Amino acid sequence: MKVACVGGGPAGLYFSILMKLRDPSHDITVLERNPAGSTYGWGVTYWAGLLDRLQAYDPESARAIADGSVRWSDGVAHVRGERTVHHGDEGFGIGRRQLLEVLTRRAEALGVRVEFERELLPGAELPDADLVVAADGVHSGLRERYADHFGTRVAVGRNPYIWLGTTRVFDSFTFSFVETEHGWIWCYAYRFGADHSTCVVECSPATWTGLGLDRTNEADGLGLLEKLFADILDGHPLIGRSSADGSAQWLNFRTLTNRSWYRDNLVLLGDAAHTTHYSIGAGTTLALEDAICLTDALHTAPDTSTALARYERQRRAALLPVQSAARHSAQWYENLPRYIRLSPPQMFALLGQRHSPLLPYVPPQLYYHLDQATTRLDSLRRLKRWLGPRVARTLHARRQNAEL
Repeated sequence: MKVACVGGGPAGLYFSILMKLRDPSHDITVLERNPAGSTYGWGVTYWAGLLDRLQAYDPESARAIADGSVRWSDGVAHVRGERTVHHGDEGFGIGRRQLLEVLTRRAEALGVRVEFERELLPGAELPDADLVVAADGVHSGLRERYADHFGTRVAVGRNPYIWLGTTRVFDSFTFSFVETEHGWIWCYAYRFGADHSTCVVECSPATWTGLGLDRTNEADGLGLLEKLFADILDGHPLIGRSSADGSAQWLNFRTLTNRSWYRDNLVLLGDAAHTTHYSIGAGTTLALEDAICLTDALHTAPDTSTALARYERQRRAALLPVQSAARHSAQWYENLPRYIRLSPPQMFALLGQRHSPLLPYVPPQLYYHLDQATTRLDSLRRLKRWLGPRVARTLHARRQNAEL
């Protein structure tokens, strides 16, 4: 099969690796519009389950990713001067640039042609290939060519956020919530290398404008954030973009979905097909899992059309619980005043429960005590898992009816 993959991010590169491992005779080219070594962002997170999956499909790249990652097992929250620690699941961080370098080297070693500074301009003909993979991100140009067919929908989140780096190296996944005269502002930070961490800052629109972050220049904005989060930064600076292509930008998260994921021999992969709110740290994992599923479908289905339909069906089903978790996570932060007046340990516990569909409909104090009880009684735990989605659906339907 001749394959052209437009976009050299994790999804496109890993897909090309897996295709070559399945059949070295595949003719695969990855077209990346940016120069080699340039990328946006800082570090990405993932969890132990992803490493197990990568090990099953390509042990060599899995080992390289594991070797380039840092690990943590604790979460720490700073709220109103109190430090709360939660011992949780093991997490991993790796620099986005390092991840791309690992995947690029592996792809090229297997015979994939990775061509940098190769942008497919609007109106240009699609690459001559049996399969064209649109792995060109949330602003996919290939997807936008056929917007009516794909049926793209975008829901814009309420809270502004900014993705920053820092030289402060965090040993644990760290949250900090700071109250200002204009409302609360918060960040979460995690290490992804020996000398850098990612720091994502978020707040409500009222806090953003009240602090003047909507109109300040980058240097002054970073200076203000450094003062607000001085307790966790410990004198270290915040850093804007990790490349020279512009300053860090305040954004509102765009949750993207598509009615269809393929058209003829063109298929969407990764962020071109779907996005989930950054607060659950699943973007890179979902992109790599897309690549695994598409590769499996192409090598088990009788023809390409059947394979693409199977890929879309399977990934849609797998994404449903993740998209639900991401939606509730984003809403938890958008409704922070509902939880922030709890004691810091209780608030941090509910932060860990923010994916629950039941949480928005139960008084926080009551939910906390119910959650503590379920850790001791298995019958209550099963009831909570059964009841949550049903209560959420019922109350959501009632709200919609009341608004009509």
